[in-house]
Amino acid sequence: MDANEKVAYLKGLMDGLKLGDDNDTAKVLRAIIDVLGDFADDIDELSELYDDLADQVDEIDQDLSIVEDDLYDEDDDIELDEFDEDAEYYEVKCPKCGDDICVSEDVLLDGGVDCPNCGEKLEFDFSTLTENSINAKNED
Repeated sequence: MDANEKVAYLKGLMDGLKLGDDNDTAKVLRAIIDVLGDFADDIDELSELYDDLADQVDEIDQDLSIVEDDLYDEDDDIELDEFDEDAEYYEVKCPKCGDDICVSEDVLLDGGVDCPNCGEKLEFDFSTLTENSINAKNED
């Protein structure tokens, strides 16, 4: 039973009491039941608005999913899938934006990588190679 049905039930109970229209108690009870009816109507309206909003959010989520698929290359997914736990990785700091990225030894041997944050081409100086990191410098 929804809120409007419950209010209708209360109105029926009130009518069954046969208190009369001039009775002060009956006037108060009728006013309370009227207010409850207004609340029930508001709840129904909010429920409908909520359902509409939930549908719109679902549509936005679907649209965002399409945009994400278009925006991110399949190559990005492949790189994540090819993550080798046994490979050695090094932390590289981009001198342009300061972003820290992890690169594999294969990327280091290739001689450089584009910073995923700012797109700057990074070139590696192996003379400063340490155990856990490597310095990067801008390619001029």
